Amino acid sequence: MFSKFDSGPSPLKKKLKTIDMDDAFSRPFDHLTEEIIFVILDHLHDDPFSRKSFSLVCKSFYSTESQHRKSLRPLRSDLIRSIARRYPSISKLDLSLCLHVEDSFLNAISCAWKMTLFSIDLSRSRSFSNAGLSNLVTNCAGLVEINLSNGVALTDSALKVIAEAKNLEKLWLARCRSITDMGIGCVAVGCRKLKVLCLKWCVHITDMGVGLIATKCKELRSLDLSFLPITEKCLQPILQLQHLEELVLEECHGIDDEGLAALERYCKRNSLKLLNLTRCQSIGHSGLSSLINGSEDLQQLILSYGSSITTDMAKCLHNFSGLQSLKLDCCSLTTSGLRAIANWRASLKELSLSKCAGVTDECVSTLVQKHDQLRKLDITCCRKITYASINSITSSCSSLVSLKMESCSLVPREAYVLIGKHCPYLEELDVTDNEIDNEGLKSVSKCSRLSVLKLGICLNINDDGLSHIANGCPKIKELDLYRSTGITDRGIAATAGGCPALEMINIAYNNKITDSSLISLSKCLRLKALEIRGCCRISPIGLAAIAMGCKQLTVLDIKKCVNVNDDGMLPLAQFSHNLKQINLSYCSVTDVGLLSLASINCLRNMTILHLAGLTPDGLTAALLVCGGLRKVKLHLSFKSLLPPSFRKYLETRGCVLYWRDKAFQVDQDDKDWNLHSGKSLGYST
Repeated sequence: MFSKFDSGPSPLKKKLKTIDMDDAFSRPFDHLTEEIIFVILDHLHDDPFSRKSFSLVCKSFYSTESQHRKSLRPLRSDLIRSIARRYPSISKLDLSLCLHVEDSFLNAISCAWKMTLFSIDLSRSRSFSNAGLSNLVTNCAGLVEINLSNGVALTDSALKVIAEAKNLEKLWLARCRSITDMGIGCVAVGCRKLKVLCLKWCVHITDMGVGLIATKCKELRSLDLSFLPITEKCLQPILQLQHLEELVLEECHGIDDEGLAALERYCKRNSLKLLNLTRCQSIGHSGLSSLINGSEDLQQLILSYGSSITTDMAKCLHNFSGLQSLKLDCCSLTTSGLRAIANWRASLKELSLSKCAGVTDECVSTLVQKHDQLRKLDITCCRKITYASINSITSSCSSLVSLKMESCSLVPREAYVLIGKHCPYLEELDVTDNEIDNEGLKSVSKCSRLSVLKLGICLNINDDGLSHIANGCPKIKELDLYRSTGITDRGIAATAGGCPALEMINIAYNNKITDSSLISLSKCLRLKALEIRGCCRISPIGLAAIAMGCKQLTVLDIKKCVNVNDDGMLPLAQFSHNLKQINLSYCSVTDVGLLSLASINCLRNMTILHLAGLTPDGLTAALLVCGGLRKVKLHLSFKSLLPPSFRKYLETRGCVLYWRDKAFQVDQDDKDWNLHSGKSLGYST
């Protein structure tokens, strides 16, 4: 009796099914759940351009992205109210690009994100008062991170307000030069949960203020006291902090061996892992020994620009088996001291000997044979080392991921072949101002993980060598070819084709580079920084290609590209919406070109020295239009032509004018420059 109903789907069912299928194909994204979209957005977290494009796909994506976003970095404070309506769940707010943040904006922030905000960065912000700060702290009870660095006008009364943030865990006050022990004492009493505190350059804070912090804030993990007028008196309670892992005492000249000697008996077992004593030249081996007594977990030690590294200095670290990183930049090293380091129980993972006097082949060989697990090594400007050192390094330290050896002038070209042969895990290589040649680059190209390669002032390389890099190192993100004049358009084309991840390239002062190179680089969609200063054959054609192809470009240096004129500025204004910094000095740009650039909302820094076509009226108009500018470098001759009231207005708006009295410079040709720098010509072919 039911056969007539089972014979097939009814016309109505067919119609409904057709409508559902049509709807699915016409709006496929509407069928993705919110959870799936959140997962997609998590993968786009580090790419703001992709996030923006994603949110514009459809209404549901736009809405979901608004709900998902947790962090913001607005360009202007007047955008805060409209932003708050779109993004209701912000937990981390970075206002470092907003110079003027008035109380009304802080009030809007505290109302909009009262329940979600836990971190705010006001490190470049001005104009707010203690009332606005109090409103923020009171309403946002979950606030755990506040950055007030560079607040030169902040006083102790502001810190009294901050002390009401009972849940505060991280506080940065670098360069808050007006605060004193009184203010920091309020913080110590009110913010008992502090784990990270930076007081760098707070020059009116003394032993008393630091002592209060150490006595009251028992949860401290990281403490930066750089450049403070403190002595060893405040170190006793600091070294008794059970959870302290990082202590920075850079250039604390009041701390010396004599004072530290009395400290030793108070030092108990602690959890210190990082100790920075940069420029503490009054601390020798006895002071260091006293300071680290009880720090059995020490992993990183920075003694750069400090005392001479003698045998006694090295021996006091002999038993620290967990030590992994040692930085001795610009220290005077003794052979006996380096031998003592080689005998440590620890096996170092990172060693920096940049600009150290006394580094020889024998020293390097002794060090790397013991510390053969090194992953990062810096021997920049160690001018006494030769082939023997590179041979020892590469044969002993096969796990190297970073090797910096700028200006090691006695290392011959054949030594660089050893790098690619023995260091397959290398990710960063700096051989600036060295004798590396094409054979060396061919060997280095075997390091397929390489992401940073610096070949500035390498006069023995040419396109053939660079082509090897392009073929073997597809992960290159940063490439420096400054004054490597053997490179032409062919080498740049090979690089652009083989290194799609390229984000930064420097080809400054190379007169063989033409628009063809820029057209090739325009295919590198991730390019963010381009330096082509002194490339005199570049024209607006090449610049237009970069503008249209590299939408993520943020830094551009075209100083002394004399053929670049207003025609090159127009495409930048039209396509380079993310440009933040540009150097136009010595270009052929006039008022028209500068005004077109002023339409770029992201533009923050501009250098415009010796623009022959620039007039006071054009400059004034451009500075008025470009509301986001924070720093402009100008020739001193313009200072008297801009009214004082206008300069004051710019300062109030947050734009600082830096005046330079530089005479017009004419570049030396390659031959003159190389003779002047002591380099020999004679490229390999």
